[in-house]
Amino acid sequence: MTDRPLKQIHLAAHFPGVNNTTVWTDPASRSQIEFASFRHLAETAERGRFDFFFLAEGLRLREVNGLIHDLDVVGRPESITVLGALAAVTTHLGLAATVNATFNEPYELARRFASLDHLSGGRAAWNVVTSSDAFTGENFRRGGYLDRADRYTRAAEFVQLAREFWDGEDVRHSGPQFDVEGRLSVPRPPQGHPVVIQAGDSDEGREFAAAAADIIFSRHSTLAAGQAFHADVKRRLAAYGRKPDELKIMPGVTYVLGDTEDEATERAAEIRRAQVGPQTAIAFLEQIWGVDLSGHDPDGPLPAADPVVDSTLVQGRTRLGDPLEIAARWRAVAAEKKLTSRELVIEVTGRQSFIGTPATVAAQLDAYVQNDAADGFILVPHLTPGGLDDFVDQVVPLLQERGVFRTEYTGTTLRDHLGLPVPGRR
Repeated sequence: MTDRPLKQIHLAAHFPGVNNTTVWTDPASRSQIEFASFRHLAETAERGRFDFFFLAEGLRLREVNGLIHDLDVVGRPESITVLGALAAVTTHLGLAATVNATFNEPYELARRFASLDHLSGGRAAWNVVTSSDAFTGENFRRGGYLDRADRYTRAAEFVQLAREFWDGEDVRHSGPQFDVEGRLSVPRPPQGHPVVIQAGDSDEGREFAAAAADIIFSRHSTLAAGQAFHADVKRRLAAYGRKPDELKIMPGVTYVLGDTEDEATERAAEIRRAQVGPQTAIAFLEQIWGVDLSGHDPDGPLPAADPVVDSTLVQGRTRLGDPLEIAARWRAVAAEKKLTSRELVIEVTGRQSFIGTPATVAAQLDAYVQNDAADGFILVPHLTPGGLDDFVDQVVPLLQERGVFRTEYTGTTLRDHLGLPVPGRR
């Protein structure tokens, strides 16, 4: 470290419920549909002076062997609709929605986010995601036509057009993905452009973030890995005429608190066992092996057979990589640590967690930011909707005492909170 001023930590709240994060069996777990759940988490985040509230979204219910996977969220309301309602009950908190650039159109998306930015007083953010999933595409007129190699080509062209619409330009564009001529029917948003978030650790994703995003939602498991990712992404910005602080790196993380280190460690293990119950463990194995494993013992060894490549047993989930390579890696970990199938899934699917007393967690978060492993964090709690209550009550005051997190909001827009400039007109 140098004698530079302390970096300020950015914090965001991710509404839980996607994948195996949420502990559905906990008595404190509440509805994923009722507005009261969204409001509670958003108001907690605003009480903690967080930068923004973040909603993920899927466009089709996931299936395993032709049946809806009932451990995922089913029936969650559309994200921008939820954020529009939250704009009325919050005053400073940023409002971020995931909207797919593959199955939407630039004009329509630009209009929706400009509207949210106006109605919230400049607090809107768009998390750009892409898809080449034909299963998801069946819900749309175009179907799954988009080749995987074209995902970022379309996304880059999409973001460019959205920014042109936000600038109030007469848009005349003919490109590989879009042929558009028109003008947005909504005035230029208060932030100039709503904040753009991108999620992805691939080389293509990093380059896209450097060119077009304000925040990158990343994943890394160690301080060293975070520092390597931070350095790699930040060095790419100069090629696009951008400064390092114009892109915020915010990994998605979990946390577990306890009165002692041992208590926190024990509680974290209990939470992971609850997150990955027997049925969830089997579902993860089926995603890799591509065969029906309903008869497999989750407390026994991994399946002996090799995975079926290009299986369609599991639909609607992101491909994790080559199944044969993943299975080989998992077998090596299971053999080395003598893990059962379920224990192996717990081991390999754990998101980076900060575990300990409130003082320990505050110190760990601060160390990541001060040592350039991140600019902040998107917290993914395991409970809906009260999963952030203890963090806001116990960790945030300690970060404030360290002088690395705001005690009050000093601006009104999300760009103010993030220290991002308002884009000039193009």
